[in-house]
Amino acid sequence: MKTKVFFFFASLFLVSLVAQAQRGIRVGYINMDYILENVPEYQEASSQLDSKVKKWKSEIEKKIGEIEEMKKQLQNERVLLTKELIEEREEEITYEEEQIFEYQQKRFGPGGDLAIQKRQLIEPIQDQVFNAVQEISKNKKYDVVLTKKEAGVLYVADRLDMSDQVLRSITRSAKRKQINSKKEEKSFDRDEAKTVEQDKATQARQKAIDDKKAEREALIEEKAKQREEEKEARNKAFEERRQRILAERQQRKDSIAAVKAAAREKSGKGAPLTAEEKKERQQRIIAERQKRKDSITAARKRVKDSVNAERQRKRDSILDARKNKANNLPKPPEEDDNGEGGI
Repeated sequence: MKTKVFFFFASLFLVSLVAQAQRGIRVGYINMDYILENVPEYQEASSQLDSKVKKWKSEIEKKIGEIEEMKKQLQNERVLLTKELIEEREEEITYEEEQIFEYQQKRFGPGGDLAIQKRQLIEPIQDQVFNAVQEISKNKKYDVVLTKKEAGVLYVADRLDMSDQVLRSITRSAKRKQINSKKEEKSFDRDEAKTVEQDKATQARQKAIDDKKAEREALIEEKAKQREEEKEARNKAFEERRQRILAERQQRKDSIAAVKAAAREKSGKGAPLTAEEKKERQQRIIAERQKRKDSITAARKRVKDSVNAERQRKRDSILDARKNKANNLPKPPEEDDNGEGGI
């Protein structure tokens, strides 16, 4: 009923506006949703708020899942619990349900955090829109400006849409605050002198440039992705070939080991030696080698001692022969006291 009354009065209001418009009244309207969608600050803040909402919903869903698990566990264990324990569990579940309900109201209720932050988010933009509408209405001689959504307008000609003008005014106000040099000021003045139609043409050209740039970047990214895929394919093929070669080598090694094991088994040598047996065998071989080495060294020493003894014997024999020969030589005659030789 209230809706019908609202539309009735809205229709009367529009009819009166049309009648007055025929007498020279200028009417315009704005699309608040369109303006909000194109204000960067609003979009950034709205994205942050969406992240918070997702986090809140995740917390609520997690808690509800825990409560459902408590209910399921109680249902499964009910036959094993006393009446007092069952009542205690049910009270705990009821308390948790009340807590999660209060939390939901705190975050998403009529006066909750979401409603408050949305209001805080949109109020500065609404103020900028209001100021822009005031300025444009005075400069362009508008008599009435409506909001398309809130007034319940069913149809309005596009030529009466002031949304782009308002958005342009808000954007330029933000740019005016960011001017830091005379060059930027001159550039701003040139943009300020443009009409809405010129702005749209400039934006269309910039959009075409941005689209072409995005297309080029997408092509470069696609080529880089293709090269990466080819590189991964080559690496994969190389790794597969490497694994195949290693497997073939291991297979040949196992085959040779199997042949040797079969040969040992056939010759009666028994099964392959264990690591401990191999170690003992190696130590035994080393000990035998050392024993043979010591035996050879001792034999060489005996031969050397024998040769040295024979040489020493020969030298002693020669010395004895020389000594005997010297002893067998005739002695010279002895002289008397007068210096004459004796008979």
